[in-house]
Amino acid sequence: MQSNALILGFETSDDAAVYRLSDEMAALLTVDFFTPIVDDPYDFGRITAANSLSDIYAMGGKPLTAMNLLAFSCELGPEVVADVLRGGAEICAEAGVVVIGGHTIDDAEPKYGLSVMGTVHPEKVWLNRGAQHGDVLIMTKPLGTGVWGTALKRQMVTEDDAREVIEAMATLNKEAMEAAEGLEVHACTDITGFGLAGHLHEMASASGVDAEVALDVVPLHERVAEFASSDVVPGRTAEIISWAQDFITFDDMYADGEKAMWLNIVCDPQTSGGLLLALPRDDAGLYLQRMGNSAVAIGRCHTGDGALSFV
Repeated sequence: MQSNALILGFETSDDAAVYRLSDEMAALLTVDFFTPIVDDPYDFGRITAANSLSDIYAMGGKPLTAMNLLAFSCELGPEVVADVLRGGAEICAEAGVVVIGGHTIDDAEPKYGLSVMGTVHPEKVWLNRGAQHGDVLIMTKPLGTGVWGTALKRQMVTEDDAREVIEAMATLNKEAMEAAEGLEVHACTDITGFGLAGHLHEMASASGVDAEVALDVVPLHERVAEFASSDVVPGRTAEIISWAQDFITFDDMYADGEKAMWLNIVCDPQTSGGLLLALPRDDAGLYLQRMGNSAVAIGRCHTGDGALSFV
C-alpha cells in the first residue's frame, strides 16, 4: 500500500517527496534549514521561509502548512528568535501557509528552516526530469546570492548595499509557478545549493538532453561579475567547480580569466534562488509574456547526456 502510494522519494534528487492521497491529490513533503546568510534576524527568517517554500513551488504545488525548525543559543535572547520567527511567519502568510508549530533546540550555531507540506494533482507534478530536445530554458531570478553573502561576511558591503539581493531572496516563487498554469512544463527545479550548473546538469542528465546556455543573457545581481572576478565566492564554490568541470564546456571566445569568472558564477551556491524551467518553444513564449521582466530565456535543450555548454 505505502510503496504504491509513494510516487517519488529521494532517488531522483527532486525538490520534494510526492505521496498519493487519492486519485485527485498528492502530498508534497520537504524540509530545509541553514545558517544565517545575513545578520538581521528578521531578514534571515524571511529568506529562509521563502527558500523552504520554494521546493513546493518547484514541484508545481501549493504549500499549505509549515513547521518551524530552530537551533539557537539561549544566550542570544528571546528577541532574536522572535524576529526570526516573525520574518518566517510573514512570508508564510504571504504564501497562504499556516504555521502549525515546530521544534527548538539549544545550539551554538544558529539555524532556522521549515518542514513544509503542500498538495498537487498526482498527474500534474513537475519533476526535474522530462526536458526534451528543443525545449527553452527559463530562469526567474538573477544569480549571485552566494557571492553577495560572501561579500557581506568579508564586510566588503553592508546589508543596505545588499538590500536588492535580500529582497530577491525573500521573494516567493509563487508567481513564477502560477504563471505556468495551463502550460506544458517538461521539467522544473529551483536553483539553490548546487548553483545553476549543478541543478541544470541534474535536470539535463535525468532528461537525456544537453543544455546550451547563452551567458550574455543570464541574469545577475549587480556587482556579481566584479566579485566573482576577484574570487569573492563561498568556500563551497570550489567543490562545485571541481565536480562540474567534467560536464561543462565554454565557447572558445572566452579567455581563461573570463572562464574562471563564469565558473564562479554558474557554480555559485544560491540561497532562495529562482525556478529553472524547461518548456516547449510556444509555451515558453507565453510564459515569458506572463512574467514580463521577471523571467529570462537563457538557452535550449538538445538530445544528449547531461553536458552543459556556455556560449
